[in-house]
Amino acid sequence: MAIRSRRTKFVGAIHAIISPGDAHNAHVENRTPTRIWAQIIDRLPTRSHPKTFFLLMHPVDPKNLWKAPLWTLSILLAMLGMLGPFSIDTYIPAFAAIGDSLQASPVQMQQTLSAYLFGFAFMNLFHGALSDSFGRRPVILSGLAVFIAASTGCALAQNVGQLIFFRALQGLSTGAGIVVSRAVVRDVFALAEAQRVMSQITIFFGVAPAVAPIAGGLIVRYFNWHAIFWFMAGIGAILWLINWRLLPETLHPDQRHSFDPKQLLHGYRELLLDPRFMLLALASGVPFNGLFLYVLSAPAFLGNVLQLQPTQFFWFFILSIGGIMAGSWLSGRKAGNVKPKNQIMQGFRIMLGVCLLNIAANWLLAPAAWWSLLPVAVFAFGWALMVPAVTLLVLDLHPRRRGMASSLQAVIGSAANALVAGLVAPLVMQSARAMALTSFGFMLVGLVAWLWLRRRWPQIG
Repeated sequence: MAIRSRRTKFVGAIHAIISPGDAHNAHVENRTPTRIWAQIIDRLPTRSHPKTFFLLMHPVDPKNLWKAPLWTLSILLAMLGMLGPFSIDTYIPAFAAIGDSLQASPVQMQQTLSAYLFGFAFMNLFHGALSDSFGRRPVILSGLAVFIAASTGCALAQNVGQLIFFRALQGLSTGAGIVVSRAVVRDVFALAEAQRVMSQITIFFGVAPAVAPIAGGLIVRYFNWHAIFWFMAGIGAILWLINWRLLPETLHPDQRHSFDPKQLLHGYRELLLDPRFMLLALASGVPFNGLFLYVLSAPAFLGNVLQLQPTQFFWFFILSIGGIMAGSWLSGRKAGNVKPKNQIMQGFRIMLGVCLLNIAANWLLAPAAWWSLLPVAVFAFGWALMVPAVTLLVLDLHPRRRGMASSLQAVIGSAANALVAGLVAPLVMQSARAMALTSFGFMLVGLVAWLWLRRRWPQIG
């Protein structure tokens, strides 16, 4: 009876707004849909939680929040998402120079990377929850401010201990961009348009791991390793100013939660115990490492295994970036025309096929650049085709906890990245066969997770 009563009130509120016989609505045809929705929401009874329902199911009109072309919003959000991987890969070419300057051992230099990754993974647990409580904009601006300070500290570091500390602080801050930007997309856009925007973001996000080592190499060659971190601080400052001036607040006050550690633990427990969330998080986060493995191993794989000169490394980056851009473009074209579950399966089929071909080729042929780089490009294409759709499915499982869901998804992905960077890549980077098998293994984890989800909950997607 209670459900029926709430439903009656709900329907009555809508009828009161759109009924042609209502004198108050004699000119309803002259009002915009946005105004109609606003009046509906205002008249709904507070106890039935209809306001939250409508705010969740009908995102705000992006044209009212962002006056510039929407593709510029995609670039802004992508730049926020790029900051995390960019801060990893930019300073890797300077490892030797930093070690010599600070008299640091290889183990200590590896700790500068590990400290960043652990800081990144840890704080990702909180960025989303904080944005669910205080809004998206304050969390992004605060994260960028801390990043600027941490990058400045890295540039001024006098010993490896100071560098490790400030790298950890960098890691604590950079996750805000990638976590909150995903939530912003789903706050603003309906599902099909959100997939198109997420596809555009993926293009730029995928470029970062490829471009960053080139930028870092050029900086350390013509300046010094300190200049790399000054460069990062400058990028952070520019992003802070742009976001302070342009980024709108996309989370309505009615959707916010009070920040309560107990509620935070309860929310994460709810997500972790939801097998649908865990399977989707694995399907979206782990396959990326099939590509990330080759990026991390690029100096050894390209130089030692494929016998390429450093001046020839750009071919690898051109092909991998091209694959990501092509896959993301096609994903955006398919949005609204192809069901997300079908598009995700297409991406996995492409990755599975190219992984098997890559393994077979490495057993039959000697490693050579003319063919060894092509599977990486095709893998990148398949990954970029499916990841925007599966990421949005993750966010839509628990609409009231989008920030938290984005956080936990990022934690799972960053944990896998840390495992690859610290353990897996050093073990396999000197063997083309081992690289092919390992890349296949990461893809297989994601594929099994997706197939399990599809069998158990076929209605998703």
